Amino acid sequence: MRDFQTPGRSTVYAGNGMCATSHPLAAKVAVQMLEAGGNAVDAAIAGAVLLGFAEPQMTGIGGDCFVLLSPAGSDEIIALNGSGRAPKALDAAALRAAGHATVPLYDAAAVTIPGAVDAFCTLSKDYGKAGLKAVLAPAIHYAEAGIPVAPRVAFDWADAVENLSGGARDDFLLAGKAPVAGQMFRGPKQADVLRRIAMDGRAGFYEGEVAEDMVAALQARGGVHTLEDFAATRCDYTDPISGTYKGIELVEHPPNGQGATAILMNNILSQFDIAGMEPFGTLRTHIEAEATKLAYDARNRFIADPTARLEHMLSMETAQKLAALIDPKKAMQAAGPLTEAVHKDTIYITVVDKDRMAVSLIYSIFHSFGSGIASDTFGVLFQNRGAGFTLEDGHPNEAGGGKRPMHTIIPGMLREDGRVTMPFGVMGGQYQSCGHARFMSNMVDFGMDAQSAIDAPRSFLDAGDMKVELGYSDTVRQELADMGHKVSVPDGPIGGAQAIRIHADGTLEGASDPRKDGCALGY
Repeated sequence: MRDFQTPGRSTVYAGNGMCATSHPLAAKVAVQMLEAGGNAVDAAIAGAVLLGFAEPQMTGIGGDCFVLLSPAGSDEIIALNGSGRAPKALDAAALRAAGHATVPLYDAAAVTIPGAVDAFCTLSKDYGKAGLKAVLAPAIHYAEAGIPVAPRVAFDWADAVENLSGGARDDFLLAGKAPVAGQMFRGPKQADVLRRIAMDGRAGFYEGEVAEDMVAALQARGGVHTLEDFAATRCDYTDPISGTYKGIELVEHPPNGQGATAILMNNILSQFDIAGMEPFGTLRTHIEAEATKLAYDARNRFIADPTARLEHMLSMETAQKLAALIDPKKAMQAAGPLTEAVHKDTIYITVVDKDRMAVSLIYSIFHSFGSGIASDTFGVLFQNRGAGFTLEDGHPNEAGGGKRPMHTIIPGMLREDGRVTMPFGVMGGQYQSCGHARFMSNMVDFGMDAQSAIDAPRSFLDAGDMKVELGYSDTVRQELADMGHKVSVPDGPIGGAQAIRIHADGTLEGASDPRKDGCALGY
C-alpha cells in the first residue's frame, strides 16, 4: 500500500481489458481498440505503431520487435521473433579491413533489415480480429494530425539531435531543433507507408516503392542492402525459455535476445537471502551488481544468432558456481568490455483483453533515432541494430550476412502454478535483464505490488560504472564506493517498466513507470 501523503501513483484496476505503456495516447488508443471489439493483439499493434510517432526517438517501423503472446483461454506462451537480419552481403572482414574495430553506429553498415512490420502483419493475420486497416488507422490519423511532444520524450529528443543526418533532420526536427514539450510532431510521409501496409500487408513495405526508397537511401550511404534482402525478411515463431525464482516462472525469448541473462541472474540471486536484506540497502545493491557482472559476462561470451550455450546459461549449477565467486564485502573486477554497442532507447506495451489474451511486446530502433538515416521519399528511419554485432573474428556474434545480432530488448511474462499472471517489460537497453530480475525480486522477496516494484529506486552496473538513482541514500552510495564500486548518479532515470497482473478472479491490475510519460488504462 502506497503512502498517500507522498508523491506516487496508484495501481489501476479494471474488469474487462487493459493496456500499460509509456505514452498515454497509445494506452488510450489500445483501450479504444478493445472497446471496439478488437483483441489484445489488435490493441498492442495499434498502440505500438502509434508509439513510433509519439516517441520517434525510441521506435518506429524501421525497427525490430519481440513478442510474447498467451492466447485466450490458455496458459501457453508463444514467442515471436520480429528482429531483422543483416543484408546478405555484409562482411565483417571487409569492415575490419576498412579500419573498423566495431560496427560504426551511424552508418548504413549498422542497419539491419527492419523486422517489426513483418511481425505485426503476421500477428494480425494469425491472432488478430480487427484487420490491419482498422489496427493502423489510429497511427495514420495521428501521424498526419500530429501528437504533442510529451515531457520525457522532449528530454530524450534534445539529447539526440546530433544523431540525425541528411533528410532525417528535416523529418524529425522542427526548424532544425528538437521540439519542446507541447509542440506538435507529425509524420505524414510515414503515414503514407502505413496506408500501403494497411492495403497490401507486408508487401506494402518490403516490396514496391517503399522498399525501393529504403534500398536506394541505404545504398547511397554505402550500404550493401538489396531489394532481395527486404523481400526475404520473415519473423519466426520460437519456443520460449523459462526459469523459476522462488516458485515464480519467468518466461523469456531464446537468443538472439538476452532473456537467458535474466534467468541466470535470478538463479545467481537465489543463492543469497535477498529477502533478509534491506530492499534499498547497500548489501542487496552490491550482490545484485556482482550478479550482473557475472551474468552479463556469460551473455557476452555465449549469446548470438543462431546458437547459444543455452543449457549452460540456464543451468542452476552454473549459477551456483558463479554465486560462489561473489564476495559480500568487496566488488570484483568488472567483466570484460562489451564490443557490441549499447543503448537505452525502446518502447514497451502490454495488453490484456476481456478473454484474457495477454500480449507482451517490445519494439525499438536501438539507439536514440537509430542510425540517424531516413529514406528520402517515405521518411522511414532505420534502426542501427547491426551495431549489436561484434567484429571479433570467429566470435559467435560476429557480424555476417543473413545473421541476427544479439538483442537487448526482451518482453517478459510470469506464470504461477502454471497460470499466466503477468505480462511485463522493462525498458532500458542493457539494463533490461537486470531490470527483469530486480522487478521480480521486488515483488517476490519484498512483497511489493507491481506499481511499487516499478517505482522503487534502481541501480545498474553499466560498463564498470555503478549507476545509482537518486532514490538511494548518500550513505548507500558511499558504502558501495568503499566496497570498490565506481559509483555515479545517472544523468537520467534508469529504464522504464510496464506490467499488468491478472488476478485469479480475473481482475486486472496495471502498473506504469513514472520515469516515462505513460500510464495504465483499463475499462
